Amino acid sequence: MIFDLELMKIIYICKINRNFKRMFNKLIAGILPYMPKKLVWQFSKEYIAGESLEQAIVAAKALNAEGILTTIDVLGEFIENLDEAEVNKKEYLQVIETAEAAKIKGNYSLKPTSFGLLIDKEVTYKHIREIVAKAASFNNFVRIDMEDSPCTDMEIELFRKLKNEFPKNVGLVVQSYMRRTLDDVKNLTDLNATEAPLNFRLCKGIYVEPVEVAYKKYEEVNKHFLLSLDYMLEQKMYPSIATHDIPLVEGAYKLLEKYKPAKDKYEFQMLYGVTPSLRKSIMAKGHRMRVYVPFGKDWFGYSTRRLKENPKMASLIIKALFIKG
Repeated sequence: MIFDLELMKIIYICKINRNFKRMFNKLIAGILPYMPKKLVWQFSKEYIAGESLEQAIVAAKALNAEGILTTIDVLGEFIENLDEAEVNKKEYLQVIETAEAAKIKGNYSLKPTSFGLLIDKEVTYKHIREIVAKAASFNNFVRIDMEDSPCTDMEIELFRKLKNEFPKNVGLVVQSYMRRTLDDVKNLTDLNATEAPLNFRLCKGIYVEPVEVAYKKYEEVNKHFLLSLDYMLEQKMYPSIATHDIPLVEGAYKLLEKYKPAKDKYEFQMLYGVTPSLRKSIMAKGHRMRVYVPFGKDWFGYSTRRLKENPKMASLIIKALFIKG
């Protein structure tokens, strides 16, 4: 009886601590946008290559020197007018020119809302088509990022249209926490071809979505991540396994052992600056690794938005700001 009471006390204290931590994380997420930029940069600089393209190229070269591929992304999304879309397109064309001249071993990622997806779908398509065509001229590749649920259908439609014209030069991100994801992958299977397989970056997803749209429990999200990966490997698609979660990495190992794809038929992907020790352990097993290299003047907006979308990152910020000084 005494043991049961002590156990109940421990469970109650743990629950209070979890609730306090959750509230604390939300508080930090709420006040971060009002903190001085120099202070926020102490956290952000580990996860962003810099403000300039030159800094991104230096970061990409350093990763290449370690045997790591890259995907370069210009920070920014949800523009307010089409003039901004034109500017963003020109910047991406310059990124490709510069990265190819520097012989970076990597490709490119972009967000359709940066090119006006929520303003004019046709203008967005023309801008992104021009970027994909530029990458294709170097026999390279562009990844279309998946954003929040209001964008999903439009981004899949955009991908389908580009995939038909540039079968080897365009890929898509899918998010395992979205209830529709496996069906979306299956509905795109008609585009899968031996010489140009569907290329998906499979990640968990970070945007805040309603429960009817997205799974909320950790176990559910992980389960559907591995279900989608299983289907991709079974159908001989090219999965880019984007995770820092050890159980998912171990689950991926089991599926790779099950289907035994060639080493150049899949890859792991990670974010810049995140879990480098896990990254090294995956590479030590002989798996291909690619790191997402974000840069740009919108690093502050990127950091604060990501924190609002994932308040659990608050503990990392406290560590960066106060433990590292």
